[in-house]
Amino acid sequence: MKGQERQCFCGLKWKFALTALVCFAALSIGGSHAYGRQLSESTDPSQLGLYQPPQAFAENFYLSSFQPNTGSVNGGGSGLMTFSLQQQPSSEAPVRLRDDDPEYTKKSPLWVVGLRVVSADILTWAVDRFVFNYPFSRIGPTSWKYNLKTGWEWDTDRLGMNFFFHPYTGGAYFNMARANGYSFFESLPFPLLGSLIWEYFGETTRPSYNDVINTTVSGALFGEIFYRLSSNILDDQATGVERFFREFAAAILNPGRAISRLVQGKLTRVTPKEVYQKEPLDITLAAGMHWFNQGTTFATGSVSGTFHMYLDYGDPFEIRPRKPFDVFTVRTELSYGKNVAANYLDNVIAYGLLFGKTIHSGNFEMLIGAFQNYNFWDSKTFEVSTLGFDGGIIAKWHLSKDSDLQSTVHLGVVPLGASNSPHIDIVEAGVHVRDYDYSGGIEAKFEGTLNLANTGHVSVIYYIYGLHTYIGPAGNKVSLGFEYLLYAKNNQLRDFPDVHAHNSEQKLYLMLHY
Repeated sequence: MKGQERQCFCGLKWKFALTALVCFAALSIGGSHAYGRQLSESTDPSQLGLYQPPQAFAENFYLSSFQPNTGSVNGGGSGLMTFSLQQQPSSEAPVRLRDDDPEYTKKSPLWVVGLRVVSADILTWAVDRFVFNYPFSRIGPTSWKYNLKTGWEWDTDRLGMNFFFHPYTGGAYFNMARANGYSFFESLPFPLLGSLIWEYFGETTRPSYNDVINTTVSGALFGEIFYRLSSNILDDQATGVERFFREFAAAILNPGRAISRLVQGKLTRVTPKEVYQKEPLDITLAAGMHWFNQGTTFATGSVSGTFHMYLDYGDPFEIRPRKPFDVFTVRTELSYGKNVAANYLDNVIAYGLLFGKTIHSGNFEMLIGAFQNYNFWDSKTFEVSTLGFDGGIIAKWHLSKDSDLQSTVHLGVVPLGASNSPHIDIVEAGVHVRDYDYSGGIEAKFEGTLNLANTGHVSVIYYIYGLHTYIGPAGNKVSLGFEYLLYAKNNQLRDFPDVHAHNSEQKLYLMLHY
């Protein structure tokens, strides 16, 4: 394609995106008012008196309906976080739902959800083939026969593709079911279905073990987190501009759910009451400077900018029956600057409760249970990624009225992990791809925070990974990282020289807490 033609095509894509955004706005704003009038005029006795015209939202935007309470371990409380541009008069808080309202979240037939998963694969392939024209998208009977006959492999894609983007895709498959009335466990087969179809029929390369594992297992974690967060954003009682921004933000975060809402007519529906489960959400944002050192000597290396976001969902110390991911934590860090190269996503750390129980005893509170966790480090200093399952304890000791000591301890297994190695540098078509091995083993994590009334707080975090190589230079490795950040790597390899590396990073930033 000539340069001028390429420029015009790019312009058409931007015009298409802008047109889609305008249509989305018109649909979510205009349609919501129409449905509101329909509800208000309903003659159904069960609906009479329930619908109240919404208030104007010209100066105020709320992420949720509940007021914040900073009395819980992760900064959250019994109420949800609120963004507001001005103080609102107090009103009686609505009833918190422990589950989505089944009247408004009906379960779709299996074949409907399956068809949507297949449609998502077809749409992804069409973009790869006709927009980007990737070589791997040139599929057909020959490639299908080859994949079915040849079988599985461990692929050579970069760490970000295999351990981040595949779980993100799995989250979209997961939400094709989760947003259609299925529970967490009922939704698990659908990322597996989507991954298997893609691995065999969506690309010319052989199906890979790592892709189907990451897409299914970590995809469920991504999917449930995105579902819970989008539920906190959505408000089917809202109309107008507020409704548009809520729907738009939820669609960016959870596109799989947005597609389901569009098909089901929920994108424009106005309800007379809250219909989704919403839990306390605590958000901390920080931005500042990030040093990559030469070895472990303080402030000797390059400097870049850094942005952090911490999310704590749910109250771990509320005594109640637990469902998967009623409590979870997500930590994300971005680095930016000329010294970062292409590794803008520095790390994503997440864990969510699968099942557990809360115990209170005097000044001591504790949630003990089983957790699913996800770790992704892709910094200039090192690369490590794991998916795992562990037993964990989240605890808080009340030292005084305004001071406490909080801690989190996890110890578990890693079915699949990865770690960069100086002995691996795979190049395909002149491009450096995989520079890490595939491994598994155990991991441990400790977080401790001392909160001293209005003075401030001190935190320490340790991550320990003990991994044995599956694919790569045979041997064992132990990695220990903790915030500032000191990274010690010791690999005992069978057929290659041992690796002993020590590096450190420091971060200076301004933190904003909601």
